[in-house]
Amino acid sequence: MTGEARGGMQFRPAAIDAVAELFMRSLALVSLALGIAYWVRLVGFYPGEAWRFDLMPFYWRVTAAPLAVLYPFAAVGLWALASWGPVIWFAAALMEAIMHLAFPELFGSRPILLVFHLAVLLGYVGLRLARHYSQRARAN
Repeated sequence: MTGEARGGMQFRPAAIDAVAELFMRSLALVSLALGIAYWVRLVGFYPGEAWRFDLMPFYWRVTAAPLAVLYPFAAVGLWALASWGPVIWFAAALMEAIMHLAFPELFGSRPILLVFHLAVLLGYVGLRLARHYSQRARAN
């Protein structure tokens, strides 16, 4: 609705809204890449001993398959700026955090991925707070 007349007034989104949109769409691209990485592993293009779904240990099957679905699904929601996009991303990120924090002997330790997920979560919360205070200030 950017630039459309609305009751005789021009609607211009606040700068924080543009930043939030860029943030969400950037996270959508990363989520899509993570989803593709899980699909690559599931279909057998992954180099390693557990290189195909039927050769994976049970614990990898139980985690890789849902993440291969959740990340692309989250990417669609994030790109569309839907309210459920961040929720699905959070579920996938939480699942990966549990995998790598609680069971590093099974899934390995991936501290860079965990720091990335934490940074995204803090950035998202910060943007939500900034948008809230910006809307509140405009209302007054």
